[in-house]
Amino acid sequence: MSTSDRGSPGARRIDVHHHLFPPGYIASLVEHGHYLARGPARHWTPAASIEDMDRADVATAITSITAPGLALVAPDTLVGLNRECNEYGARMAVDHPGRFGLFATLPLPDVDASLAEIEYALEALRADGIGLLTSYANRWLGDPAFAPVMDELSRREAVVYVHPTAAECCRNLLPGVPDWVIEFPADTARTIASLLFSGTVARCRGIRFIFAHVGGILPLVSEHLIRAAEVDTALAAAVPDGVLTELRRFHYDTALRAHPIGLSSALQLVGVSQLLFGTDAPLRSSRAQVEGLLAHGLSEADLRKIDSENAHRLLGRRG
Repeated sequence: MSTSDRGSPGARRIDVHHHLFPPGYIASLVEHGHYLARGPARHWTPAASIEDMDRADVATAITSITAPGLALVAPDTLVGLNRECNEYGARMAVDHPGRFGLFATLPLPDVDASLAEIEYALEALRADGIGLLTSYANRWLGDPAFAPVMDELSRREAVVYVHPTAAECCRNLLPGVPDWVIEFPADTARTIASLLFSGTVARCRGIRFIFAHVGGILPLVSEHLIRAAEVDTALAAAVPDGVLTELRRFHYDTALRAHPIGLSSALQLVGVSQLLFGTDAPLRSSRAQVEGLLAHGLSEADLRKIDSENAHRLLGRRG
């Protein structure tokens, strides 16, 4: 094992928001002219991730497929490419012991295939959890169509990492403005509302959710969700413990929120115990996210919680 594989002696951080780009996934992005195929993802390798991690003292990165996921893939190749991506991520963890984990992706909206992949990913590949997008084919995660998947994840007490995407309904709404600018953070809040008000969260107590980017616009609209349950008895019945209680049970990563506005709102809404270190690498520099956290004036104890202790508690991993 090389020094790079071992990581720097002081490395301690666990990054729960770190993307991988298997060859088949890159090929699908290139085929459809997706903007990611023209950026750093096109030339990504596991070694490049390790170099970025070492510059930020990241011990372990839990990898996941980013948006658009496999939405561009033809239905007849969806399941096969999904399996290929998960096996690639699992091989990374074996080839670089301690440096990588995996949030395995599912071939949604195919529910039956997703149920089979949950079993394979968690049992055969020993993934750390399941990585989902916020929506699939204009359906958010609380949709009744996805109930069998959510019930199975709850039965297995799985960690479920949720990354934003742009729903089919809401793509290219502003000419020249990429969907990730507005729609990604909005779609995260939409899927949280869907999970809450469909009763999925109350029913699926076994799932341990992590939402990317401190829940997108969630801190700004949390009062709207709380008020909705106060004025609508049907919505209130779906969230018997109360909206705020549920929001404070979720976990959130700090990727793209390692700045005063993002961190302050997260700390006020949910507190440091629910925050996990995230970078959005290789689309962002891991070191830049570290510097943002360090500049916020958090105590050493709170930094340790965000850097690794909360992830260790949730995932059973130690940085």
